[in-house]
Amino acid sequence: MKIFVTGGAGFIGSAFCRQIHAETGASIVNLDAMTYAAAAGSLRELDGDDRYALVRGDIVDRAVVAEIFAELRPDAVVHFAAESHVDRSIARAADFIRTNVVGTQVMLDAALNYWRGLGMPSRGRFRFVHVSTDEVFGSLGREGRFNETTAYDPSSPYSASKAASDLLVRAWGRTYGLPVVISNCSNNYGSHQFPEKLIPLMILSALEGRPLPVYGDGRQIRDWLHVDDHVRALRAILERGRPGETYCVGGEAERTNLQVVEAICDLVDEMRPGNRSRRELITHVQDRPGHDRRYAIDASKLKQELGWSPRHTFEEGLRETVSWYLANQDWWLPLRGLYAGNRLGLIG
Repeated sequence: MKIFVTGGAGFIGSAFCRQIHAETGASIVNLDAMTYAAAAGSLRELDGDDRYALVRGDIVDRAVVAEIFAELRPDAVVHFAAESHVDRSIARAADFIRTNVVGTQVMLDAALNYWRGLGMPSRGRFRFVHVSTDEVFGSLGREGRFNETTAYDPSSPYSASKAASDLLVRAWGRTYGLPVVISNCSNNYGSHQFPEKLIPLMILSALEGRPLPVYGDGRQIRDWLHVDDHVRALRAILERGRPGETYCVGGEAERTNLQVVEAICDLVDEMRPGNRSRRELITHVQDRPGHDRRYAIDASKLKQELGWSPRHTFEEGLRETVSWYLANQDWWLPLRGLYAGNRLGLIG
């Protein structure tokens, strides 16, 4: 199998590339613009392997995208490439529209042109898997969970740009017949995540003795999904998902942000004891504008149709994640020069 991956040097994309490379005989071409959130070190183990190639380029570049389709002749596209940080989207919405909306349209056009030129059975096997987020659904109340029929109600420029990209993918499937599949996942965590996101930011700040800023009251709820479980879900969707369908992927691990930060503090205290509890570093700060209160995913469709379920409990996965960051300073220390933990996305 030959797979065209976009954004494969990012957090989830690199986990996908590593797992596919280790467990299958698939060949991968990874198109990545190598922006601040990409880390070549996340794919160091694939360097020099003839089944993997990194192309440094932008998904909005039609010529580069078309060239990869022509040379690789892929059996599938797995589209991760996206600007993904909510706080950054508040300050720089145009970057998110360019990559997440225009870039997705470029990918769809190129995929459609390529797919139309395929003969059978290749045409019937081809898939375009679009990796999206539960943030497109907006905020939940105290009860219920998002599923594949939940209406879109995005709250931030980031989630609005991802909602737009989802709708484009769906339209290319319905209008042109392109065999597309969409996934909407809950919050991912695990190794190799850029330290602007909550869990790695709190791990490194706790390790360094810095304040741990918690937005508002910290009682916003997220459903946490280990990145390796997410990749397993994406593989099931790629191999057995039905064209035109959407699959929601969740970790069955709802926690408040404050609970997550407190758990990180306790694990860092255990693994790297200090003079005082890291919980004393927790500081409540001004809430994020438009901050959604609760996300939760109902993954019943994915479980019933494709036989997937998460393998990691949140406690096991978080312990594993904290341990990885403490043991891999050579991976994350250079990234602190790109982002030192300062607050982003404030208005006014």
